[in-house]
Amino acid sequence: MAERPDVPEEMLDRLNTIAEALPECRQEPAWVGVRWRVGQATIAHVFGGEDGRFRITLRGDPEDVRAFEHLGPCYFRAEWGRNVIGMILDDATDWAEVAELLTVSYVIQAPARLASRIALPESRPGSD
Repeated sequence: MAERPDVPEEMLDRLNTIAEALPECRQEPAWVGVRWRVGQATIAHVFGGEDGRFRITLRGDPEDVRAFEHLGPCYFRAEWGRNVIGMILDDATDWAEVAELLTVSYVIQAPARLASRIALPESRPGSD
Protein backbone atom coordinates (compact mmCIF):
# COMPACT_ATOMS: atom_id res chain seq x y z
CA MET A 1 0.00 0.00 0.00
CA ALA A 2 1.32 3.45 -0.94
CA GLU A 3 2.02 5.98 1.78
CA ARG A 4 -0.15 9.04 2.15
CA PRO A 5 1.76 12.31 1.64
CA ASP A 6 1.73 15.03 4.26
CA VAL A 7 -0.42 18.02 3.40
CA PRO A 8 1.86 20.82 2.12
CA GLU A 9 2.33 23.78 4.46
CA GLU A 10 1.20 26.19 1.73
CA MET A 11 -2.13 24.36 1.51
CA LEU A 12 -2.53 24.37 5.29
CA ASP A 13 -1.71 28.08 5.37
CA ARG A 14 -4.45 28.81 2.83
CA LEU A 15 -6.99 26.77 4.78
CA ASN A 16 -5.96 28.34 8.08
CA THR A 17 -6.44 31.81 6.61
CA ILE A 18 -10.02 30.84 5.74
CA ALA A 19 -10.69 29.16 9.09
CA GLU A 20 -9.34 32.08 11.12
CA ALA A 21 -12.44 34.08 10.17
CA LEU A 22 -14.73 31.46 11.72
CA PRO A 23 -15.46 31.88 15.45
CA GLU A 24 -13.95 29.22 17.72
CA CYS A 25 -12.68 27.20 14.75
CA ARG A 26 -9.46 25.33 15.47
CA GLN A 27 -7.03 23.16 13.56
CA GLU A 28 -5.93 19.80 14.93
CA PRO A 29 -4.28 16.61 13.71
CA ALA A 30 -6.66 13.99 12.32
CA TRP A 31 -6.19 10.23 11.94
CA VAL A 32 -4.65 11.18 8.62
CA GLY A 33 -4.01 14.77 7.61
CA VAL A 34 -5.48 17.75 9.43
CA ARG A 35 -8.99 18.78 10.41
CA TRP A 36 -10.72 21.94 11.53
CA ARG A 37 -13.35 21.74 14.22
CA VAL A 38 -15.84 23.85 16.09
CA GLY A 39 -16.73 22.25 19.39
CA GLN A 40 -16.64 18.51 18.72
CA ALA A 41 -17.85 18.84 15.12
CA THR A 42 -15.47 18.56 12.19
CA ILE A 43 -16.04 21.21 9.55
CA ALA A 44 -13.21 20.25 7.17
CA HIS A 45 -10.63 17.50 6.83
CA VAL A 46 -7.69 17.69 4.41
CA PHE A 47 -5.44 14.75 3.69
CA GLY A 48 -3.18 13.12 1.16
CA GLY A 49 -4.52 10.02 -0.51
CA GLU A 50 -2.65 6.84 -1.32
CA ASP A 51 -2.68 8.07 -4.93
CA GLY A 52 -0.63 11.13 -3.87
CA ARG A 53 -3.53 13.57 -4.45
CA PHE A 54 -4.86 15.89 -1.77
CA ARG A 55 -8.53 15.94 -0.82
CA ILE A 56 -10.72 18.04 1.42
CA THR A 57 -14.00 16.82 2.84
CA LEU A 58 -16.64 19.11 4.27
CA ARG A 59 -20.33 19.19 5.11
CA GLY A 60 -22.64 20.52 2.43
CA ASP A 61 -26.26 21.52 2.24
CA PRO A 62 -28.57 19.32 0.12
CA GLU A 63 -28.00 21.46 -3.00
CA ASP A 64 -24.22 21.08 -2.69
CA VAL A 65 -24.51 17.32 -2.18
CA ARG A 66 -26.62 16.92 -5.33
CA ALA A 67 -24.29 19.18 -7.33
CA PHE A 68 -21.12 17.41 -6.20
CA GLU A 69 -22.47 14.13 -7.55
CA HIS A 70 -22.44 15.66 -11.07
CA LEU A 71 -19.81 18.44 -11.19
CA GLY A 72 -16.93 16.39 -12.53
CA PRO A 73 -13.91 14.38 -11.49
CA CYS A 74 -12.41 16.77 -8.94
CA TYR A 75 -15.66 16.84 -6.93
CA PHE A 76 -17.17 13.94 -5.03
CA ARG A 77 -19.74 12.91 -2.49
CA ALA A 78 -18.16 10.88 0.28
CA GLU A 79 -19.36 7.35 0.87
CA TRP A 80 -20.03 8.13 4.54
CA GLY A 81 -22.47 10.65 6.01
CA ARG A 82 -25.50 11.98 4.18
CA ASN A 83 -23.99 15.43 3.65
CA VAL A 84 -20.24 14.85 3.27
CA ILE A 85 -18.78 16.29 0.09
CA GLY A 86 -15.24 16.73 -1.10
CA MET A 87 -12.90 17.91 -3.75
CA ILE A 88 -9.38 17.36 -5.00
CA LEU A 89 -6.97 20.17 -4.09
CA ASP A 90 -4.24 20.91 -6.62
CA ASP A 91 -2.67 23.72 -8.63
CA ALA A 92 -6.02 24.40 -10.35
CA THR A 93 -8.01 24.74 -7.10
CA ASP A 94 -10.31 27.74 -6.89
CA TRP A 95 -9.56 28.88 -3.33
CA ALA A 96 -12.52 31.27 -3.31
CA GLU A 97 -14.73 28.23 -3.89
CA VAL A 98 -12.97 26.37 -1.07
CA ALA A 99 -13.59 29.36 1.23
CA GLU A 100 -17.30 29.33 0.37
CA LEU A 101 -17.58 25.60 0.94
CA LEU A 102 -15.69 25.75 4.22
CA THR A 103 -17.92 28.59 5.40
CA VAL A 104 -21.07 26.64 4.54
CA SER A 105 -19.68 23.58 6.33
CA TYR A 106 -18.99 25.72 9.39
CA VAL A 107 -22.55 27.08 9.44
CA ILE A 108 -23.93 23.53 9.18
CA GLN A 109 -21.73 22.16 11.97
CA ALA A 110 -21.38 25.09 14.39
CA PRO A 111 -23.72 25.76 17.29
CA ALA A 112 -26.45 28.24 16.33
CA ARG A 113 -24.95 30.98 18.54
CA LEU A 114 -21.78 30.86 16.40
CA ALA A 115 -23.31 30.05 13.02
CA SER A 116 -25.60 33.08 13.27
CA ARG A 117 -22.52 35.32 13.22
CA ILE A 118 -21.53 34.17 9.71
CA ALA A 119 -22.90 35.59 6.48
CA LEU A 120 -23.16 32.97 3.75
CA PRO A 121 -22.04 33.93 0.25
CA GLU A 122 -24.82 34.69 -2.23
CA SER A 123 -23.08 32.88 -5.09
CA ARG A 124 -22.60 29.22 -4.19
CA PRO A 125 -20.47 26.50 -5.81
CA GLY A 126 -22.43 24.52 -8.34
CA SER A 127 -25.21 27.12 -8.50
CA ASP A 128 -24.29 28.45 -11.94
